[in-house]
Amino acid sequence: MRIGIVPALHRRRGGVYQYSLTMLRSLDVLKRSGTCTNEFVIFADPEDSLDLGSLELDSWKVNLLPLPSRKQQALERLSQAVGEGVRSDAWRWMRRKLQTRGFMKTTVPDPDTVQFQPELHRWATGCGVELMLYPVPLERSFESGVPYVMAIHDLQHRLHPEFPEVSADGEWERREYLYRNGCRYATLVLADSEIGKEDILNVYGEYGITPDRVKVLPFLPASYLAEDVPEAEKRRVGEIYDLPEQYLFYPAQYWPHKNHSRVVEALGLLKQEHRLEVPIVLCGTYAGTIREATFKQINSLSRRLHIENQILHIGYVPDDDISALYATAAGLVMPTFFGPTNIPVLEAWALGCPVLTSDIRGIREQVSDAAILVDPKSAEAIADGIYRLLTEDDLRETLVTKGRQRLALYGPADYRSLLFDVLKEAETRVLAGSPSSLSVKIS
Repeated sequence: MRIGIVPALHRRRGGVYQYSLTMLRSLDVLKRSGTCTNEFVIFADPEDSLDLGSLELDSWKVNLLPLPSRKQQALERLSQAVGEGVRSDAWRWMRRKLQTRGFMKTTVPDPDTVQFQPELHRWATGCGVELMLYPVPLERSFESGVPYVMAIHDLQHRLHPEFPEVSADGEWERREYLYRNGCRYATLVLADSEIGKEDILNVYGEYGITPDRVKVLPFLPASYLAEDVPEAEKRRVGEIYDLPEQYLFYPAQYWPHKNHSRVVEALGLLKQEHRLEVPIVLCGTYAGTIREATFKQINSLSRRLHIENQILHIGYVPDDDISALYATAAGLVMPTFFGPTNIPVLEAWALGCPVLTSDIRGIREQVSDAAILVDPKSAEAIADGIYRLLTEDDLRETLVTKGRQRLALYGPADYRSLLFDVLKEAETRVLAGSPSSLSVKIS
């Protein structure tokens, strides 16, 4: 069967970029080993060819084909988050510009009215594609009417609508249109965990998604991470970013749900109550209205607490530098409000970096006893967790050991086996000739 894939191929896309790379490289291993005999076609912009070429997918023998409708393509790309599945507020800015100039309707989409695109259906089927694979959710999946498998990374607009990045300026409605119909018409849906599957069924079960159509495919650490980081590499990265001898690490863009402000408050408490001054290294972009406001709030708060010298913003970090940042950090501090599971936790475990993260549903199940769990709403709880992380050597060693043990329970071979099973089942369903009602309408 010929399968089309629409990956996120831009490095600055963060989590969804890493997710796409993991999937592409795993499929390549399956093909090279002869396990998978499908033909894969990557649908992407011509300018993505450089990123694609670095993946060394020679055994695929596929063509890089441009996606149809470059205007539609540009809008879809702007509408995607730079990191972990959350939508970019750059999209909001562009949408307002386009609405002002009359290029877009000001109305938000109706989740129960699919905007069919017959030209996409004709184009895809004309390429000989019988099944599509979407590592990143896109409206074109159900609007084109071609059978598809799509990953659903989170449903935070339903679970945490109080955060503007998933609800403001019509974002709630747009996400609901995407995820409700994405689940309703998918051949299969991918979830990152059993909790993620439970969320999908709880939220969209009434719209026809059934347990047998939701498959759990847990995350892996980013494939570019080094297994071992030499001392020379640690020194190189330390000199580039002028890293202090001891620091905490939080790789996340400046979205409100990432909870940077409470981390800053926690550091202020540690200085005030324990005379403990520890820097934290923050990497990630802050472009766009929401993230820029969060960034300014962090800086203002740190000045007010007189700890501005402890907050190190290093911006976007290339893949080659990430391993050393984890390996030399005193700990990963990630009190996020979003889940169900998170890739940085896995990356920290892989590089022997102890983890402090949120005691919330999903993350709790992901980490078990291999992390310090704290209430993300409490700066005091975060401060107490950081204090333990920095002062209890036995605890640090235990967390590192348990993290590696937990990571060893599920590895690349397990991921490939599950992914292969998903593709085989999807192929069986498509060949059985049971198209969705949507594909019947659009054809």
